[in-house]
This record gives sequence, structure tokens and C-alpha cells, in this order.
Amino acid sequence: HSQKLHSFISELMEKNNISFKDLDAVAVGIGPGSYTGLRIGLSAAKGICYALDIPLISVSSLENMVSNIEFDGIIISTIDARRDEVYSCVFGKDKRVLREELPEIINSNSYIDYSNTDKVLIVGNGQQKCKEIIDFNKKFNWNMDIQKPSASNMGNIAYKKFELNDFEDIAYCEPKYLKEFKTNNV
Repeated sequence: HSQKLHSFISELMEKNNISFKDLDAVAVGIGPGSYTGLRIGLSAAKGICYALDIPLISVSSLENMVSNIEFDGIIISTIDARRDEVYSCVFGKDKRVLREELPEIINSNSYIDYSNTDKVLIVGNGQQKCKEIIDFNKKFNWNMDIQKPSASNMGNIAYKKFELNDFEDIAYCEPKYLKEFKTNNV
């Protein structure tokens, strides 16, 4: 990632006849996701924003996956976090957050309470794990086509945040790890 990211950014901008001075802001996926990927992406975005004195916009991976879904019920966005864990966030019909993003161990009763009052749609690459473990009922729905965040969804979310001046403080913006970052001590 780190060795190629700046080259990819330059190539993309050149291919689209955009220069750095044309940028009004930079959007970045803030996680949850790969620890290394989040750090590298955020560092690059912060560097560009700092150098150009332009705003930084962060977009949650879990919000990204639900932004274009039309579903008359509760949407649970998931990302596989290894073992029996997923990162998840629960959204209402209006796409407002009903339960904040968090890591959780999936068990047979996960999300059952939501299905007591409404239909439930589970999306993201954690949904297969959910499908295998949860004792789901007829109110549960799955969309295997939505496995990961989308660049076009990110652009749409970032544009809305830009219009609302919903910017990050470059100095203090950090990735959403949701779980404690672990290193191997050598």
C-alpha cells in the first residue's frame, strides 16, 4: 500500500486532468478495516490536506455500505473482524444510526431484538458469518452483493459532508479501529 499509494493518486489525477490545486477537500475511508490500510490512507490524506490547506472529510466504512440501499427496515452493516467477531453498526429506515459502531462477538441471538419490531437487512463481508451463527427468522434478509465499501458511495457521502462543512481536525483525526491495535513485540 504505502509504496504505491502516492503513485496511484498521481496517476488517477493525471488521467482525469486534475491537479492538486483543483482540490477543495480530500475524503478518506476512516474504517473500521485493515489497520495498516487505514493508517496509510489516512496519513496520505492528512498530508495532502495539510500541504494544500484544505479540509479533510472522513467516511465510515460501515456507513458507506448502507448509503445507497433502499430497504424498508433496519439495516445492519458488518465487516468481518476475524474469529466470531464482526464490526457492525445498526441503521434505521432513515439511515440514521440506531446503534453506534462496535466490535462484537456474534452468537445465535445477535440482532434478534431488532427483528422483533421490524425487518432486518444484513450487508457487508461479515454477513456470511452472521448467517452461519445467528438463529435468524423470516424477518432477516441478506444482500450478498454488498460486501465492501464503494468508492462511488464514498464520493456521495463526502460531497454531502462537504456541503455541511462536516470536516475533521487534521491534527486529531484517527482511524476507527474499534478494537485495540496489537503489535508483535520482537
